[in-house]
Amino acid sequence: MKVIAVATQKGGVGKTSTTVNLGAGLALAGARTLVVDLDPQAQAGTALGVNLGGEDQLARSLGWVLQARLQGMRMDAPSVWFDRSELLDEFEDAGTLHLLACEESTMTAAQDLIHKKGYQSTPVLRRMLLELADMFDYVVIDTPPAVSSLSATALAAADYVITVCVPEYPALKGAAATRGTVAYVKDRTGGECDPQYLGAVLNRSNPPSRWKAQEVNIRNGLLDAGLAPFQTDVRTDNRISDSFPYGVPSVLRFASHPPGKMYGELMNQILTRMSQPEEKWELPERIEGEAVGV
Repeated sequence: MKVIAVATQKGGVGKTSTTVNLGAGLALAGARTLVVDLDPQAQAGTALGVNLGGEDQLARSLGWVLQARLQGMRMDAPSVWFDRSELLDEFEDAGTLHLLACEESTMTAAQDLIHKKGYQSTPVLRRMLLELADMFDYVVIDTPPAVSSLSATALAAADYVITVCVPEYPALKGAAATRGTVAYVKDRTGGECDPQYLGAVLNRSNPPSRWKAQEVNIRNGLLDAGLAPFQTDVRTDNRISDSFPYGVPSVLRFASHPPGKMYGELMNQILTRMSQPEEKWELPERIEGEAVGV
């Protein structure tokens, strides 16, 4: 089982859409996949058709599970997760897709408890996921868009971390900060957790004919900052965000259209990097000359 955290310190860049489409894409390719929603905004759950409400469903919030475990009580993930494999019914040879959903109040309480207990409590999610190692091939974690005890918990749980950036200067700074944070996880967890930074996804990009100076500078900036951008970026496409209300990721709704193809190519590049040393990663070329349309 490989655990991938999708993290950034800048909100609004498409972290959740990257998470759910990567998770659904892996399941579509035949993998047993678990999506973990660690963001109190609970958007990953919405994107997969799950919105927790009412006492019965709140009891299935990942926030409750983390609180219980932090207080020494046994609460197993299989008792609360949601099986979303029905989203794959029309595809042959698909795997399975499960979700650990959350809700704002219970996840915020878990965040406060992790903060109170200190950094030594951040491996709580990793320890829980390791118990599921025989049940899944991949786990993809959606993380909060800020520095917090929950984002630290997500990084501690991960084997690999990817970050997300859009063609805007503040997003580049947030992506760079994320890579720096990943480097400290091993020391802060006493060697128990050691995630590997895997690269940056450029999201909501434009075709080359529409590049302005800022986008060219961001693309080159990802290389200059050592953020190892993937060769495939995810271009602006309304079908990606429009899929949220349907509870079906765009990689499934539009599998044979650009959203499905882009996320499929990105997924393959992520898997390739997971099997290679960093010096063998293929990166996009640096853009020389003036940007179009400046």
